[in-house]
This record gives sequence, C-alpha cells and structure tokens, in this order.
Amino acid sequence: MGVSKTGVALLAAAVTLAGCGQGPELRTSGMVGSPVAPTPGAPASTSAEASPPDSPAPAYVPDALETAYERTIAKVLPSIVQITTDNGLGSGVVYDDAGHIITNAHVVGSSKRFEVTLASGGAPRTARLVNSFELGDLAVIKVEDPAGLRPAVFGDSARLRVGEIVMAMGNPLGLSGSVTDGIVSALGRTITEPGGEGSPGATITGAIQTSAPINPGNSGGALVNLRGEVVGVPTLTAVNPELGNAQAPGIGFAIPANTAKDVATQIIRDGKVTNTRRAALGVVVQTVIDMNGEPAGVSVVRVQRNSGAERAGLKAGDLIVSVNGTPTPSTQELATVLAQLKPGDDAKVETLRPNGSTTTVTVPLEELPG
Repeated sequence: MGVSKTGVALLAAAVTLAGCGQGPELRTSGMVGSPVAPTPGAPASTSAEASPPDSPAPAYVPDALETAYERTIAKVLPSIVQITTDNGLGSGVVYDDAGHIITNAHVVGSSKRFEVTLASGGAPRTARLVNSFELGDLAVIKVEDPAGLRPAVFGDSARLRVGEIVMAMGNPLGLSGSVTDGIVSALGRTITEPGGEGSPGATITGAIQTSAPINPGNSGGALVNLRGEVVGVPTLTAVNPELGNAQAPGIGFAIPANTAKDVATQIIRDGKVTNTRRAALGVVVQTVIDMNGEPAGVSVVRVQRNSGAERAGLKAGDLIVSVNGTPTPSTQELATVLAQLKPGDDAKVETLRPNGSTTTVTVPLEELPG
C-alpha cells in the first residue's frame, strides 16, 4: 500500500452536493427539497391537481450521464475476471482472444496456477502464469479455455485529463463484478509499494491517482473511462500513518494502460520483459541503518562489471547519500529517484567513502534488466 508522507487534517465542515444528474424539476434556487414560493396572484397548486390519484406514475427517464455509466459498465464488465490463487484473490482484465489476462504481480504472488471466474458467472476456468514483471507490479496469465472471453478495449492513458470521470471495476473483498466511480485526481505520480510477503515492493512511475474507491481485491482490475476504454490497472491505495496506517479515503493509484500494454506485449511475445525502459546505476545495494535504527543511506554491495558505475569510480563499500541532489536514505528512495530518469541520462551521485571523505561522481545510466 502507498503511504502518504503528510498528515491528513480532520475537518468538521458542511458538504454540498453539486446537483449531479438533476432533472428539470430540481432546478430550484434553494436547497434540494426546499419549497418554491408561488407566483403572486396565481392559484395554489395541490398535489392532487398536479398528479390525479388514478394516473400512472411518470416513466423514469435516465439522464445522459447515467446512461453513459450504464453503457460503459455493460461494455466493460464482461471483460473483468476474478483470479483466485493459493493465498487469496484479485482481479484481472482480458487482454486478447487467446485468453491472456493482465493483472498485478502481487495478485499472482508465487502461484503458477489459478482459477479464473467471469463477472457473468459460470464455472471457474484453469489458468497458468505466463510471467511476472515484479519491478512494475504487472503479470500476465493465460486461461486454458478462452472460449467466450471478451477482450477489453485499452485506451491511450497519455490522453487522460485531471477531472475526467473514471470507474474502478473488479472484485473488492471478493464481491464479484463490483463498480465504483470517481475522477482522475492527478497524473504522473511516482509511488513505491511496501515490500513484503506477496508484494514485490515495486516502484511505479507515471501512476494515475483516482478518487474511485479501491479496496483489497480490486488489484489487477480496470480503471475505465466513459468511452468504455481501460485506462489503468488499479493497484494500491494510500494509507495514513497518523491513523495507524488506515486506508486514506479517495486516494488510490493505478498503473497507466500504456505501461500495462507495453509489458503485456513483451511478455506474450518474448516470454519476459526485454525492455524495462527504466534506468539503472549498475550496482547492487542495501539500506544501511544508523545508531537510532533509522535509514542512513544506501551501501554499494557490488559494482557490476563494465557498468556506468564502474566507469564513474563507484566501489563496494561506498554509501550513496543522494542522487541529483535528492537524498536517498534507503533503497526505496533510490529506486524512486532512478524511476524518474531514463537510460542514457547522467546522474550525479554523492557518496560517502569508507575513509570518511565525500565525493560526487557522474554516472551514465543504463537500462534496468527485467
């Protein structure tokens, strides 16, 4: 789960709903439900005069926004599946007619075989792991019997706009075929998942922040726009450390669809990710803890031969304290900084040498292996 580094203030304030989906009858100047003064000189209307007792109730006509919601759900939900593993369940999105399904790496975990259930129901189908890309928390599995599977339409996540309405579709808490809604709250977030059992601790770049509620079981499902296109893969929510790491309402994150498509295409074509499109220093590192038990820097355990780090003069035992001026007290912070750079870029790496001296070297970055 992503951890917010800032506190969340608790505000006691009135909330005003902005008239979403109101029809012509609700165009009043006061609060919804407040009486409207009659026109002077006009006879007072009664409910009996407005609607005779024996007349049928007026037919309900959904407005355009509601119709768009219903149309989108009917189009996309059949492409969302529930994935059951040895240790739990998550969601997935049907990618193609061959039965390939995109999900999160932390959903599949260490499992190799799965049961896949369609949102429309029916008997579970057996699926196998094609491969996982833990660095980006994505994976592809393949259903052995793809008959009747409906591939989703993936949109161009680079065209998303802040404020755009989106829906999260998946199986939160095991409730199959659930839909929540919200907006795109922000774009281009860089987030690092907490590592641990069942979680690869991936650093995700360009993440979509959304207010659509995302709960356990939503991971690997679909973030969908009102054109019926999958624009992201819901992955995690923020938590508030000041409230015991309770889930922070309305702050969830999704992997962009363009990233998911790129990873899935490589895994299906080559059996693995051959181009991570991520930068690497060319070192193996570990976090160093100070006397107070706090992260104090990243120690270089090994320098890879013929790497940019070796050419720049980094050595085993060096302590990396910052990259391009950004402090790197732990491997997570180092991964976050590097995730925002590209292979071929130069990085200014400040190090503390074992003899106590400090130096800054320029390291030409290479591609992070998959």
